[in-house]
Amino acid sequence: MTDSLMEQLLQQPGSVAVPAVGDTIEAMVISSAKNEVHVDINGFMTGVVRGPELFDESGEYSNLKVGDQVTASVLELENETGELELSFRQAGHKKAWEKLNQLLHSTEVVSAVIVDANKGGLIVRIGRVAGFLPVSQLSVEHYPRVEGGNKNKILERLAQYVSESFLVKVIDVAEAEEKLIVSEKLARAEQQQEKISQYKVGDMVEGKITGVVDFGAFVEFGDGLEGLVHISEIAWQRIDDPKDYVKVGDEVKAQIISIDDSKISLSMRNLIKDPWTIVAEKYTVGEVVHGKVLKINPFGVFVELDSDIHGLAHISELSYRKLSSPAEVVTEGQDYDFKIISIEPNKHRLGLSYKVLHERPKESPVEEPVTEPVTS
Repeated sequence: MTDSLMEQLLQQPGSVAVPAVGDTIEAMVISSAKNEVHVDINGFMTGVVRGPELFDESGEYSNLKVGDQVTASVLELENETGELELSFRQAGHKKAWEKLNQLLHSTEVVSAVIVDANKGGLIVRIGRVAGFLPVSQLSVEHYPRVEGGNKNKILERLAQYVSESFLVKVIDVAEAEEKLIVSEKLARAEQQQEKISQYKVGDMVEGKITGVVDFGAFVEFGDGLEGLVHISEIAWQRIDDPKDYVKVGDEVKAQIISIDDSKISLSMRNLIKDPWTIVAEKYTVGEVVHGKVLKINPFGVFVELDSDIHGLAHISELSYRKLSSPAEVVTEGQDYDFKIISIEPNKHRLGLSYKVLHERPKESPVEEPVTEPVTS
């Protein structure tokens, strides 16, 4: 093409600043169709954005109309019709990641659409940029509470969130790697900080059990706040399964024992009188008691003496002979007589012996005295 518009502009002595390939320019939309958008650049040239170059990661140019101001990147100085060949994609990509970097260094919370799930978390989109929300960064409300950490069940729970939108905080951005990591937990923490500030350690709260897992129970209280009652804080006695004591929907009272940012730890047992403070009034060392074997462990057996006090019979106190397992002597769920051999109220310990009541001690062999032969 000879004597083109671009050549004419280039020949004009400094009156017009002609863009170069790769430059980002500002322009005004003069026509917009499904697969093609024409723009005016400062009234001295026109450009076109078409095909895949219409895709804009920032999402700003999805519904353009005549008169809208846009930013585009220059791909070619002159196409077959003498126009600048432009791209929203390159300019939009840059603008989108600049915005994400701004979010990274701000306290702003944004909406992320869940588009897919895997065993490690959720695939999300902020605008048109794909990102990742790890399981560890989910709020307590959406955290998959799966016993034993079964990965397939975790994935089933996560897949239920696809197509939903979560409020998140951007916590990692790497444009070169196109890596975007977000956190719902931090977003929720920032939202709830004002609510949490109304409480302090030691406060008593009333709430409802919202989830029971192998390590404890979640309690919702106040204005949408949630805390965890660890298994060790449910009751004074030893607990193997929280489901034996609480279930979803139960109304409970608990005491706040720690507040760490948005993480609230609760105790139910603190609101119950410690039965070990009066254990000496109920039991004495040397006393013979009747109890049920609750659980057999390699090191011994836990025995229920009453609803509050549980004792331990160490494997060495089950028999005078060496045992491979406590199950050789006692059976889980059965009742037996034991002798109390120690009481430590401060450590919540009560030691028991089975062997002293049910076996004779092994007798040490008696050695015959050695006599010297008598000589005359």
